[in-house]
Formats: sequence, structure tokens, C-alpha cells
Amino acid sequence: MAEVIIDQENWARKDQFDLFRSYERPHFAVTKRLNVNQLMTVQKPKGTSPYRACLYAIGAGIHAVDELKMRFRDDIVVRHDAIDLSMTVPKQDGGFAYGYVPFHPSFAEFDRISSALIEEASKGALAPNTGQRDDLAYLSCMPWLDYSSINNAMPHAGDCIPRVSWGKIVKDPDGIWRMSMTLEVHHALVDGEHVGTYFEHVQTALDSISA
Repeated sequence: MAEVIIDQENWARKDQFDLFRSYERPHFAVTKRLNVNQLMTVQKPKGTSPYRACLYAIGAGIHAVDELKMRFRDDIVVRHDAIDLSMTVPKQDGGFAYGYVPFHPSFAEFDRISSALIEEASKGALAPNTGQRDDLAYLSCMPWLDYSSINNAMPHAGDCIPRVSWGKIVKDPDGIWRMSMTLEVHHALVDGEHVGTYFEHVQTALDSISA
């Protein structure tokens, strides 16, 4: 995967980067309730996996926002051209492992690739990222909870890899299937506007998936 080094002297958000790098708690998380009615009422009956559809929508949202593809290493900031999705995968013998799935703009191709890689991860070792990669986003599904907010365990203030969580799919009193999703980011790289754009693209992807 290719990356570009950001010219910070001509970077529009250099001041914000410098400011939030100094914070003890520089991360923030936003939770949004998404409409998954199309997915549950039209695509799931055709055989589409809601789980892999959510993975695809998350990947589409991340790749639509340059700031979510940026990482810093000490004082160097880079922007990746592509981000792999690293998700928790339940293991067949209990516990979980981490899977690593590249994003593909075609849902059919992404579904084929992710299905095989997730199956492989379910049979393997834990395989956590120990810091050798930052061209990742960390994903975690919590299908047991219809939650209203969440934050993640962070190893240190300099961790700038985005985290995405999503919860149980439930039907609201109005009869619409909905789901909570949370994006947690480092404020030195990402602002609220970027988070809003991410969720817009996630919703669009969820609405446009077809089996």
C-alpha cells in the first residue's frame, strides 16, 4: 500500500494537529443510529450477510475521508491510499482472533474476499497488530447490545488508528430496523466534520448494497 507524507508547513490543520497532540486524552467518539432497513428487509432475505455488509459500509466510509486514512509517527504525518479493516473474529474453539481484510469498492468482490479471510482467521491464532502497521482501522461488532455510546481501550495518547464499533440490529417502534455505530478517532487528525462525512458515506453504502 502506498502512502504520502503530509507537508505540514502547508497543511490547513497544522495548528489543530499541534494543539491536540499535547492533550492527555486526545480521542473522541461519536455514536450515530443508522437505518439498516434496506439491508434487513431486502438484502438479508436474498442471502446477504448483515455483518459483512456492515464491514463493507465501514470501509466505504473510511475511504471517503482522507483524514481517516492519515496517521502520525512521532512528528511525521502520512496519508495511506488504502486502509485494511482489522476486526475481531469469533474462534471456533472459543475466544476471538483478529482478521485483516482489504477494502474493495465492489461489494460482491469485498464479500467474497472478506468471507474467506474471516473464515481463515476463525481457525488461527490471535494475531494482534503489535505496532508494525498503521494502515488499519480497528473494528468490533457487539451484536448482544443495542447501546447508546461506547469508547475503547487505548494503549496511549499517541494511538491514532480509528476504532469502529457497531451493535445489535433492532426494530424501532416505527417499524424501521436500526443499529448504533461508533467512530472513535484522534482529534489531532480528525474533526467532527470528518466524522459527519464518514457517517453519510456509511449510510449511503448500507442503502446501496445489493446481493
